[in-house]
Amino acid sequence: MDYIQQAYKVLHDWWRYLVGTILVFFAWQLIGMIPLMLTIGIKIVNGDKIPGDIPQMVSLLGNNLFLFLMLFSFAIGLAGLFFTTKFLHNQSITHLTTARKKIDWKRFWFIFFLWGIVSSGFVLIDYFFLAPENYILNFKWQPFLILCVIAIVLVPLQTSFEEYFFRGYLMQGFGVVLKNKWAPLLITSVGFGLLHIANPEVEKLGYIIMVYYIGTGLFLGIITLMDEGLELALGFHAANNLFTALLVTADWTAFQTDSILKDISDPEKMGLAEIFVPVFVIFPIFLFILSKKYNWTNWKERLLGNVVEPPKENYKILEDIGKHDSKL
Repeated sequence: MDYIQQAYKVLHDWWRYLVGTILVFFAWQLIGMIPLMLTIGIKIVNGDKIPGDIPQMVSLLGNNLFLFLMLFSFAIGLAGLFFTTKFLHNQSITHLTTARKKIDWKRFWFIFFLWGIVSSGFVLIDYFFLAPENYILNFKWQPFLILCVIAIVLVPLQTSFEEYFFRGYLMQGFGVVLKNKWAPLLITSVGFGLLHIANPEVEKLGYIIMVYYIGTGLFLGIITLMDEGLELALGFHAANNLFTALLVTADWTAFQTDSILKDISDPEKMGLAEIFVPVFVIFPIFLFILSKKYNWTNWKERLLGNVVEPPKENYKILEDIGKHDSKL
């Protein structure tokens, strides 16, 4: 049974996914944002100007406080998502994560360290050899240590929320409703890209940056469907955001942190290579590496095939598996 098909184990009526999505957004964007809005409100009452965008919010609150409050909303969103899947769908976390009997953390840590090393290597090569003039040393012990605590605790929760919501909850939901795999893959990839449309990077680089965001969503969706689980997507996304937050920042990005380096280059002079190379060169190389390591086959069926409801006589077996999962 594949990753999307196993959603038939649980309560999977279309209206449950609609109500669930509303509940998750309520937890994430309303409840989760209360601390950030209250903090900004206190600043305004005390005489500060109303911030109009993310850089102004960062300037008002400081890097670490804004990062903490922003990431906190994703943590609340993740809690809301787990609550929704448990009580609206009777679905365990293990079942939402993988088609395997238990979560394979070896997969998570393999890609986490692989992508962490590769992505950090690109930055360090650029800093030491290719364009050192584009960076300044930003390292300060106290704010960096605070950043480490915030990032190590909350960044994985932020990335996990996005993966569980897009590659997990919505992928399975659209799959059992639309009865195929290609549509959920495309819908969740575009949706993931649109999630980032309000980022400062879009204003600075233009909508061409959406190629990177949607392409990244497509890559994460492909590895989820090919590997029958979220472990690789969870590890890749966590490494991407965590290593970036600790290593390099810029005034025009959504993640403005007290990192080791600061990118001072003009984003408007950034070439298309920085956007297209990851999507059309690096990600395909990673797909090749992962396919060899995990022996992926039958790409057409896993990415474009139909989602077929299991025969009724299999439900007793599926219920027994669900009971096993709920204990994990």
